[in-house]
Amino acid sequence: MFGLGKKKVEFHPVFAGRVVPVTEVPDPVFSQGMLGAGYAVVPDENAAELVVCAPVDGTVGKIFKTLHAFTMHVESGVDLLVHIGLDTVEMHGEGFTALVEKGQAVSAGTPIMRVDARALRAAGKNLITPVVFTEKVQVKSVAVHEGEAGLDAVAATVTLA
Repeated sequence: MFGLGKKKVEFHPVFAGRVVPVTEVPDPVFSQGMLGAGYAVVPDENAAELVVCAPVDGTVGKIFKTLHAFTMHVESGVDLLVHIGLDTVEMHGEGFTALVEKGQAVSAGTPIMRVDARALRAAGKNLITPVVFTEKVQVKSVAVHEGEAGLDAVAATVTLA
């Protein structure tokens, strides 16, 4: 009653960088919330490599065959998608190395994917990485903690529905 006792879950950046609301992602599929609410992380523009990490404790769901995205399920009931960069599906897996397998239990900060940031930038890809909560019925609200953040920072606090 009155929202008391609503469970909140904290999510971390998937790599060190600048945390922004998903509404700032320059792709309408993300910015208009078509895939759900969330946040995004903008990497350092000089990073040669990105190690994309689990933003929360959970289980790796799907790893897309082109390695540009993966899903996770959190025990609290939240499902999420991590989409590494924009239009990176066009790379057909080039520049990506999966570090875990589908179904693997991971902790926040566990490396999931290694990305050759130089190769993706050379191919003209934007490396902003959205993290979206794909099941809208699971999420009441998302509070994004904007700004520069390391892996141990809180990027977003999700209040469950």
